[in-house]
This record gives sequence, C-alpha cells and structure tokens, in this order.
Amino acid sequence: MLTKVLSGATVGLESIPVEVEVDITLKGFPAFNIVGLPGKAVEEAKERVRAAIKNSGAEFPGKRITINLTPADLPKEGPAYDLPIALGILIAHGQFDVDLSDSLVLGELSLDGSLRHTNGVLPLALLAKQLKVKQVFLPKINAKEAAVIAGIKIIPVASLIQLFHHFNKTRKIKPQPHTSFSQLKPDPYTTEFDMADVYGQEQAKRALQIAAAGGHNVLMTGPPGAGKTMLSRTLPSILPDLTENEALEVTKIYSISGNLSQGQSVIKKRPFRSPHHTTSRIGLIGGGTKPTPGEISLAHRGVLFLDEFPEFPRSSLEALRQPMEDGVVSISRAAGTMTFPAKFLLVAAANPCPCGFLGSAKKQCTCLPGNVARYKKRISGPILDRIDIHLTVPEVATKKLSQDIQSGEKSKNIREKVQKARNRQIKRFSKSGLKAVCNAELSTKQIKKLCKIEKAGQQLLQQAMATMNLSARSYFKVIKVSRTIADLAGENEIKNNHIAEALQYRPREEET
Repeated sequence: MLTKVLSGATVGLESIPVEVEVDITLKGFPAFNIVGLPGKAVEEAKERVRAAIKNSGAEFPGKRITINLTPADLPKEGPAYDLPIALGILIAHGQFDVDLSDSLVLGELSLDGSLRHTNGVLPLALLAKQLKVKQVFLPKINAKEAAVIAGIKIIPVASLIQLFHHFNKTRKIKPQPHTSFSQLKPDPYTTEFDMADVYGQEQAKRALQIAAAGGHNVLMTGPPGAGKTMLSRTLPSILPDLTENEALEVTKIYSISGNLSQGQSVIKKRPFRSPHHTTSRIGLIGGGTKPTPGEISLAHRGVLFLDEFPEFPRSSLEALRQPMEDGVVSISRAAGTMTFPAKFLLVAAANPCPCGFLGSAKKQCTCLPGNVARYKKRISGPILDRIDIHLTVPEVATKKLSQDIQSGEKSKNIREKVQKARNRQIKRFSKSGLKAVCNAELSTKQIKKLCKIEKAGQQLLQQAMATMNLSARSYFKVIKVSRTIADLAGENEIKNNHIAEALQYRPREEET
C-alpha cells in the first residue's frame, strides 16, 4: 500500500515542501530503505522509527518498506522526518485510517516514541501557511515557536501514543493557542551594564546613542582601560525594540542554526554577538560544507561587537565589506548558493598602536614608528570607509573616577529617546513605501528623497567634501548620521548643527 505525508526541508532560510512517500509491499525480503538523497541523520531514522513504533505498542511491519523523499534531487538533512516516516508506515500498514492531505508533519522521535526538540520549526510553520495547509503536527516543546504564525492550527504532539489517541478520537490533542506579537513584548530591559555605570566618556555615550537610533557602525579607538569594551556592552541597554518582522527574521536564523532555547517562542531582544578575534572566517561570515549562518547573521538586526579589531585576520575583516554594504551574505559552494541576512550594527574597538598608549597622557608609547604604521594598516581603507562613526576614546580623568557612579544619564532614559527617534524613521519610511527600518539602510536614491538639508547645512557639507577629502560613500554616510541626529532632536529638516556634529565622527586621517 502507498501513502503520502507532507513535510518540509530548510535550505538556507527558506523552506521547501517535501513529500514523504511510503510503500509497503509483500513481495521480496523484509527491508527498510530510504531514498531521495537522505543525509546521515535521515538514514539513521530507520532505527529510531523502528524502535519508537515498537515501544509505543504498535506493530512494525516485517515487510519490504520503501521511503521516498521528494523532490529526489534535494539533499535531506536532520531528524525532522522521523515523525512523518513513522506515520506513513503506520497508515500504509493499515494500523489506523487518517487523512493527512491537509497537514504538515515534522519532528524527531526518541526510541520510546516521545518527540524531541527539532530545529527549523518556524520556517516550516511559515511554509505551511504559504501552502494553505490547515494544521501542523510538531513536537510539543516547539509549539510556542510555531504558534506566533496566525492562520494555521498547531497540534503539539508529546509522543506517538498521544497521536494514536488523537487519530482514534479517544483523547483529542488541544491545539496550541495563537500568540500575537503584542503578547510577547520583552520584559523591562535588564542588562549587565547601564550607561550610568560608565565614568565620563560623554562624547562616546552620545555617539552610541546616535548609533543605536540609526543603526550606524562605530569604531572606537583608545588606550587600554579607557572603557571601550564596557561602552560596547552597555549598548544593548539602549537599543530600540524589535519590530514584529525583525523578530521573525531573527528567530528564523536562530531556529535553523539550533540557537533558539527550548520552549522559547520568538527572540524578543536584539542579538549581541561578541566573537573572539581568533574566530575563523567561516565562523564569522558563515559557510562550511553544508553552509550555516555565521556570527554576522546571528547578529542580524542586533549588534556585532569585534573587540581588538586589528587582531582579527585580514581575510576575515575584508570578508565583512560586502555584507556591511548589502545587508546579506551569499555563500557559494559546489552544491549551490545560499543567502543569509546580515543587517547588523558593527561596533569595533581598537588600540591606537600595538602597546596601546600612542597619544596617551599617562603612559609613553614604546612602539617603533614602523610597527605603528603596520598595525594601523591591518584595517583597510575600504573597511574604515564603511564605518559611520569614528570615535577617539580618551583615558578617564582621575577626578571623574571619584565622582558618584550614578551621576550620568541612565540607559532607560536614553533608550526612550532612541525609541522615539527610531519610530520617527519607521513612520517616515512607511509613508514612502520603503522596507528600511533605520537611517543606516537608506540607499543613495532614498537619501536624496528623504533627507532634506537646509541651505547652510548644504554649504557646510560642500566645504567638508573639499577640506576633509571625503569619499562619495563618506559623503552620504555623513548625511545619514545627520538625519539620525535630527530625528533625536525631533527635527524634520537636517540643520547646520546636525551636519557639524556628524562631521566630528569622521576619522582624523581624512583631515588636511
């Protein structure tokens, strides 16, 4: 007898329908074969399914069983096909009669018949909605993750035995209630550090506020102990809320990569990734024989903090250039090309020289001029040109260290200002029909349309182009930073003082 059960495969961040065809025949010796380019985990499903069916009290057919996963030319990876294979065998063997033509099934089986946590559930739930499937059978532990998708019925399955009762109508499984995004608002922000915990560094705090509001990249340069790392780690405390679409984008990445906590529904806080400088290029960008998201994709819609920026391998830093510009990273392998989103806020911290004390008022630099030049050349000009805000973080004066630690403005207050500025941007973009969510994502064409500059500001910008040797990219970055400064001030037009402040954040090397 032949039966078919609908499931799905995830390729990159997209899901493709996979039909699990099960054929049981009386002719030939007993066998259990899986075809359709199964991976190692899918091949091993034969033993998991056999044990799960037996330990659930059902009969495993001692006949010739052939499982075909279609489309046959698509590689199938992971244990999510366990449940559809098991159901297909039981239906084909006639142990119960059920119509699954309007259902999508997925889940990994334990040997005792219970269902385990399975990666990639959210993209498959979105696939079910696209295919207009009425219900999705999946592990109970993943139910909250899929319940954020409206319009489909989520059936949380704890075990095969529970599914038997459901199909026999002796004990129906209650569908998982839909959870709207408004019900999943994050709790009041609690982070390790608060902006009020940072002594001094008022200019750096202001720059990070601008970066958080507009999604601008930041490079902080200063001696050891000046507070670069602490400032970076306070940034999550002032970031704006994730929108619903952003949250779903981030959750899809974490679900596929296996980084979503068990029982969690969606990612509610912006990611903060801080890879060590020994991280490989593939670990940073993504890739591998079976391409997986790297740190830049895991930092999508959040912060990628690269401490000791010049210590990263040159090849890794150069690989950041295209994702920083396009917001996506395309990984090509012999098997095909996969594209992962990578719209992150880059925060980099660097010392001014190998010893770290070049220009310090407290300690003399011991580096030779040639060593300093070679150290600075580790970061190429194209990378520096893609950074919106360049900061020099000086040493904190002893007088400020003795002040009350809570004398500065708290993160909660700063975050409210940042959220208002981000809301202004989203409102402005929606009126123009744009999908951008922050000023840093604006294209050159969109900048000319949305960023109106008063006459005095235009004159100042033209003078800066001539005197500071700004590139075309730097020119538009100054305008985008100015637009964010104006948003923080609640202004509709970019004024002279906004341009002047934005110009302060260009690197000194461009000055003449």
